[in-house]
Amino acid sequence: MHSRFIFILCLFAALFQGSYSANKSPPSSSSVVFQVTGNVYPRGYYHVTMNIGNPPKPYWLDIDTGSDLTWLQCDVPCVKCLPAPHRPYKPNKDLVACTDPMCASVHWPETLECKSPKDQCDYEVQYADHGSSLGLMVKDWFPLQYINGSVAKPRLAFGCGYNQEVHSSMDPPYTDGVLGLGLGKSSILSQLNELGITRNIVGHCLGAQGDGFLFFGNELVPSSGVIWTPMSTTEIDKHYSLGTAELYVGGKASGIKDLPIVFDSGSTYTYFSAEAYKALVSTLMNDIKGKQLKTANDDKSLPLCWKGSKPFKSVQDVKNIFKPIMLSFAKSKYVRFQMDPEAYLIISERGNACLGILNGSEVGLENINLIGDISFHDKIIIYDNEKQQIGWAPANCKKLPNIDDDGDPDHGGLCKPYGSNLDILQAYCAA
Repeated sequence: MHSRFIFILCLFAALFQGSYSANKSPPSSSSVVFQVTGNVYPRGYYHVTMNIGNPPKPYWLDIDTGSDLTWLQCDVPCVKCLPAPHRPYKPNKDLVACTDPMCASVHWPETLECKSPKDQCDYEVQYADHGSSLGLMVKDWFPLQYINGSVAKPRLAFGCGYNQEVHSSMDPPYTDGVLGLGLGKSSILSQLNELGITRNIVGHCLGAQGDGFLFFGNELVPSSGVIWTPMSTTEIDKHYSLGTAELYVGGKASGIKDLPIVFDSGSTYTYFSAEAYKALVSTLMNDIKGKQLKTANDDKSLPLCWKGSKPFKSVQDVKNIFKPIMLSFAKSKYVRFQMDPEAYLIISERGNACLGILNGSEVGLENINLIGDISFHDKIIIYDNEKQQIGWAPANCKKLPNIDDDGDPDHGGLCKPYGSNLDILQAYCAA
């Protein structure tokens, strides 16, 4: 997530500066789009730039549909802040109280006990990779520009993190924090919807070659070609769960069924449960017999890598050797999520092909199967919380869907230079 192409909103005093009242319906044109920067390998994450405060300052946030809480590294002062692209955020005095319902949402499912109504709302969030953030909840302005050029300036709650930890074996993302886009009330998406700023819909498009876009609202959802499946609300609370699926490799059933599937943009790679992982590796190893590939045990980029007679330059070099992987969903007949080799392989710096699907039981995921960024490559993924469904479709993530003045995709309207969007639009529309 580190290219210097940053989507920064330039706000002028003449533009609307007020926040919306609670539970107001979103305006007819209420979608917001962000440039996404990053890649799966070698960076290992994707970020957007959010402008926060008054005057607004830019911060790089890791996109995470697998968690609710948005947080920034924060100088209150820092107990332990990690290297980051910008100085730690300096909070104002607008703290979230312990008695605020937002605080209860952050602490769910644990019961929150407040000793005094004036107590601040502390938080601690822990991630599957053993990273964590500890801090307090605050509120500040988040200026956002709609795709029609108008501006909203909601005041949102987020975490002010003064103590961040990462696992000793990992390089921490070079970002200022995390953009939590999960299902809980504390997520930025839920807050924006509650204030009537945007619809409760989020989508992302992550390019296999890097970069892409993120959007809030419904105007960038393709009108056709999207495969939809209902969210499963009973499986895994507060995560984007799609229910259970059966694993196919190369069009053949693996015999592995009832796999609980969760979509999580905060995970770089995809994780299968132990049984599914072993079945997949066994099938892939059988398929490549006699194909002049050898296991590259000396390449530690990922747990399983293969080398050829000469270094590979891209996944295209091995596309005819590796077969598509498919998840067939039990709830929705004929609904399948396909992962071509580009969606589960990376080419390491040594020129080897490495498997970007890992054993989730080794990181404590147990039977959950987490679909991460690598498997979202060159697809638009839509999380529609209003209709309780998740959808996907093939997409060119290097090109923003064009929007006309009626909010209708593919008619060129977004390629008009709307002030603060000028740089991002020139880059996309010149193509």
